[in-house]
Amino acid sequence: MNQFPGFEYRQDNLYVEEVDIPRMALEYGTPLYIYSKSALTSRWVELCTAFSSIDFLPCYAVKANSNIAILQMLAQWGAGFDIVSVGELERVLAAGGDASKVMFSGVAKREDEIRKAIHCQTGCINVESEYELTRICAISADMKMHVNVSLRINPDVNPNTHPYTSTGLKESKFGITSELALKLYTSIKDDPWVRPVGVDCHIGSQITETQPYVEAAKHVFEFVEKLEQLGIELKHIDLGGGFGITYDNEKPPAFSHYAEVITPLFKGKHYQLVLEPGRSIVANAGILVTAVEYIKDIEVNEFVLVDAAMNDLMRPALYQAWHTVLPVTLNAKRVDKVYDIVGPVCESGDFFAKKREMKELQPGELLAVMSAGAYAMTMASNYNTRQRPCELMIDGGNTHLIRRRDALDELWQNEILLPTD
Repeated sequence: MNQFPGFEYRQDNLYVEEVDIPRMALEYGTPLYIYSKSALTSRWVELCTAFSSIDFLPCYAVKANSNIAILQMLAQWGAGFDIVSVGELERVLAAGGDASKVMFSGVAKREDEIRKAIHCQTGCINVESEYELTRICAISADMKMHVNVSLRINPDVNPNTHPYTSTGLKESKFGITSELALKLYTSIKDDPWVRPVGVDCHIGSQITETQPYVEAAKHVFEFVEKLEQLGIELKHIDLGGGFGITYDNEKPPAFSHYAEVITPLFKGKHYQLVLEPGRSIVANAGILVTAVEYIKDIEVNEFVLVDAAMNDLMRPALYQAWHTVLPVTLNAKRVDKVYDIVGPVCESGDFFAKKREMKELQPGELLAVMSAGAYAMTMASNYNTRQRPCELMIDGGNTHLIRRRDALDELWQNEILLPTD
């Protein structure tokens, strides 16, 4: 269980820290998200320690898991935040986050989002197009308020990850070319309201090698040298996030290994390093607990039908992503079976695992879908008018409800009936 710190079997039951999962499932029902505070804490400390030898600002990627209790913890630890919407900005502020440590990313920021970011004096807006920069210049002049910006350059580095999560290639919708960025930095050099304070890049997600970061960093430093020659002095270099984790048999480097190849590039320079980790902090600190409703044996497949569905955890349907699935209660005496573990939603893509070998299961038993702390609850929906799960944070022997389950009548409370004759 080294892959999943904070989770272990005791007397054949799976525990989260000091709390057994069957008891939580009985009290709160299923499906149910559960997080380990100790796992979250240790990952954050590991990250900050790895890069402690240089000026470093870790900005947690809110999109990975945006529960305000988790954001509150991170804010108390001094974290910055990477956001992509005004909603995420409001979440960070509600959780006690420091607006001056917020990096506002995203390819299509609306005017109201830019105005809110400027009004809150967010740390930096990461600009992704010439049109966006033009809009920011006009808005800041209209508001007569200064705004910090960095341009997201596209280093055209292949991160060797899933095509849907590669964001630094030439054909990507993200970022701009270095050539255009050079022109745009020059255009705002003397702007009275817009301050160019950094440069940004982000090459992808679930990256399990260090070399793509080295390539991207070298590209960025070459670009920064050109800016220096033009008299444009930046304060920070943002290399994005995307650090991979182990879902199945991946062997991602430790944070210290990333630091070994990145920090030497910053030694002796005045730039602050900004990173935007998300998945690598929260993914393996969370699980989705689901109950077996039925076993369905047909000629070619044996299905385990559970009460969680693709609306609760979208990654397998969206990316064909692997998640380890563990029985909450072990029973070594049972025979081995091969199952497809699927949900109740009316889509063939509603599955969590296919052709998994497990000990024989029975209706009423519990399963834990592991590595479900990131891009899980944040991507959940109410498809089929299903209630999104509640979320628990476990701190030693203490259980904290950090999000209650949707009430059914809440699912249509914003909808309006037509007038009747």
